[in-house]
Amino acid sequence: MDVYAVTAGAETFTANAYLATGETPTLVDAGTMPGVVDVIREHTDTLDALVLTHQHGDHVGEVDAVLDAFDADLYAYAEHPRRTHALGDGDMLDIGDEPFEAVYTPGHADDHLSFVSGTTLFSGDVVVHDDGAFDYGSFGRTDMAGQSRERLIESLETLLDRLPEGVEHLYAGHGDVYHGDVRDVIEVAHWRASKMQPKYPE
Repeated sequence: MDVYAVTAGAETFTANAYLATGETPTLVDAGTMPGVVDVIREHTDTLDALVLTHQHGDHVGEVDAVLDAFDADLYAYAEHPRRTHALGDGDMLDIGDEPFEAVYTPGHADDHLSFVSGTTLFSGDVVVHDDGAFDYGSFGRTDMAGQSRERLIESLETLLDRLPEGVEHLYAGHGDVYHGDVRDVIEVAHWRASKMQPKYPE
């Protein structure tokens, strides 16, 4: 399974969107970058699914453009006008060439899911890497309405409990892609989040 960060060339703020090619070509999040459909088409002619980690604006801005361009199903936890498949905690789905488990990980967003396989974690914003706030394990912000640091900490603990041994690829909603000991990145993020200090001090 090859994974491409299709919003890497964005000139304005966007979440990372990832195209996983293989038996089930899938886009994880859509981002807000105009022209993302053209980048997807550089790697595949077909797209089976668009999977949302959560529906914050920076993750869903190009959903309509992607769905209009490809005959793809939309998978999401929360309702969406174009959702074809509701996802809940423990549901399984194929992304690229691997089966993934949906893990409910709220705190940054009430509808947040992460996706875990035997090798790979698509973490959305629950855990991120080298995102400008911290240069190793970091976590999504929890200082806005409807967010909860305590719930995010619990979600990080859930991820650690359900992460298989040997996961070595982390594709997060912000920051850089990470290849290595993903469990260690999550543990560092958990330690930082548990200190209860602001992620972005004044």
